[in-house]
Amino acid sequence: MLKPVLSVAAVGFVGVLLYRLLWALMLPVVGAFVGFAMLLVKIALIAALVWGGFWLFRKLTERPSEA
Repeated sequence: MLKPVLSVAAVGFVGVLLYRLLWALMLPVVGAFVGFAMLLVKIALIAALVWGGFWLFRKLTERPSEA
């Protein structure tokens, strides 16, 4: 009567071990993905600041028409 319960428990235990092992192996991949995403965000922020600076410079240095 306990044999089916024991086999289900063994499968669950092995599943938990495999899950933890695979997560430990996938953690560097997840970290690299997050780092690459943050690099893209940083590049976009720098580009937006440069574009905003050029836009502000053009706006402040416009000369009114002399007509």
